[in-house]
Formats: sequence, C-alpha cells, structure tokens
Amino acid sequence: MIRTLGLTHLALAVRDLDRTLRFYQQAFGTRVLHREEGRAEVNTPGANDIITFVEGDSPDPGQTGGIAHFGFRLVSPDDIAAAVAEVERAGGTVEEGGEFVPGEPYVFFRDPDGYLIEVWFEKEGA
Repeated sequence: MIRTLGLTHLALAVRDLDRTLRFYQQAFGTRVLHREEGRAEVNTPGANDIITFVEGDSPDPGQTGGIAHFGFRLVSPDDIAAAVAEVERAGGTVEEGGEFVPGEPYVFFRDPDGYLIEVWFEKEGA
C-alpha cells in the first residue's frame, strides 16, 4: 500500500486561463497560489486541494479522457440553490440536478471549457 495524504490536486487543460480563473474565483472563491505564463495553481477556501490550470497544454480542453466528472462537496444542503445561481452567474451551464436521496441534493454543470463538475451534499457517515 502506498501511504498518501489523499488526492491533492488535478490538472486541467484550458483554452483561456484568465476566463477560467474568473469562473472558478466567482463560483468557488478559489485563490491563486502560483501563476506563470499559461499556468496557474489555485485552491478553494478552507481546503488543501489544488487545481492546476494549463493553457494550451492539450489540443482538446474539456475532454476528460475517461474521467466522468469531478466534484465539490457542500457544507450544507441548504446551499444548493445558491450554488446553482453562482455557477450560472459565473458562466457555467447547469446540466442536471436533484437529490440522490432525500436531504442530499446535487447539481451537475459544465465550466467554460466543458468539464463536467458536480456540487453535492452528503450527510456525515453516508
């Protein structure tokens, strides 16, 4: 077994780094940790995650190569409507929403590059 601290980051190819940074900052409050020409690393408030955005690294940004989606877990189920509004305001496109089971809402949406992202709430111990 490989001992790790869990999944810490993912890297996404993007078409327009500035547009992508604006979207994730508005929708999720990300902050830029490091930026250089064509590349930026951000994280979300209160988390130890890192998302790396690489401009022009792939001929097909938004293509997931077998990864169906990635997700952000909500603090409260009451935040789902605000999450939908913020995603749309930031320029994302809602694909589907509902509840997995009563009290566990979710929404799937696409970011400006077409990546499928899930925002959901899961009860503790579920």
